[in-house]
Amino acid sequence: MTKDQIKQKLIDEGFVHIYEWKDEGGKSYASHAHKGKVVLYIIQGSIEFTFGDSKQLVHTGDRFDVPPGGVHTAIVGPDGCEYIVGEMIEGDS
Repeated sequence: MTKDQIKQKLIDEGFVHIYEWKDEGGKSYASHAHKGKVVLYIIQGSIEFTFGDSKQLVHTGDRFDVPPGGVHTAIVGPDGCEYIVGEMIEGDS
C-alpha cells in the first residue's frame, strides 16, 4: 500500500488523528499506555514492543495495533523506523 492508501484506510476505520513519524535507531520509549486504540504502519525499519513478558517485533510492511490500556515499552531497531500512526484519540501517542 502507498502512504495515501494507508492514510485513507485509517480514515475509513475511524481514526481521528493520522500522521507520519520517524525515529532514530535505538530510540526507546518508557513504559506507558494509550487511552484509545493506536495503530502503526511501518514504512521502513523496525521497532520492538514489550508487553509484560511478551515481545513483538514489527518491521517494514507490518501493521501493529496497540491495544487501549496495554502497558508497554518500545525500542526502535538499529536502522531507525518510519511509520504512519493512527490515533482514535488525538494526542494519545
